[in-house]
Amino acid sequence: MSYHFEFGWLLQYYPEIIKGILVTLELIAIGGVLGISLGIVCAWVRALGPAWLKPVVASYVELIRNTPFLIQLFFIFFGLPSLGLQLPELTAANLAMVINLGAYSCEIIRAGIQATPKGQFEAGESLAMTRFETFRHVVLVPSLQRIWPALSSQVVIVMLGSSVVSQIAAEDLTFAANFIQSRTFRAFEAYIVSTAIYLVMAILLRQVLGVIGGLIFPRREAR
Repeated sequence: MSYHFEFGWLLQYYPEIIKGILVTLELIAIGGVLGISLGIVCAWVRALGPAWLKPVVASYVELIRNTPFLIQLFFIFFGLPSLGLQLPELTAANLAMVINLGAYSCEIIRAGIQATPKGQFEAGESLAMTRFETFRHVVLVPSLQRIWPALSSQVVIVMLGSSVVSQIAAEDLTFAANFIQSRTFRAFEAYIVSTAIYLVMAILLRQVLGVIGGLIFPRREAR
């Protein structure tokens, strides 16, 4: 049985596709910035923070890293209303992405901190810096420089994983593809186009993160 591809009809749905792309970009922008920020704080706690807080952060990291992202999303969107906290679809999706990326980036950043020579910590102590000041001014940037490629890959993975937010009716790119397929019954074309867009977005995001890394860590290119 032959199948005839027809992509021309997709043009009439371009507003939905554009909206889906913009929502996906919004999710990764907010999730990326806040998620990495959360990861930095958690990495500091696990590596250099107060002893009483370390088990709390360790439990959070293990919980997130060993449960599916979709379940985390459902818990936030469907579970929290039972406690009286009702979140809009995009807010719930953003929160889930921040929490998820925060846990994964925590472990990546912590690996960079643990690879820091002890001499750098001793240098901070010799300047009468607190542990947090040493981390902020002496340890953080070299640590991020070491793990930036791995951190960039994790951000791309989270961006691709954001496709499941359509399950709570967040109008991302996958939601747009599902909507188009439900109206036209041309699933093959709808998902081929969405796959191609995700591929382009992933490649461009990796390139953008590479440029950002080059700007933040200029000496990286000189090595």
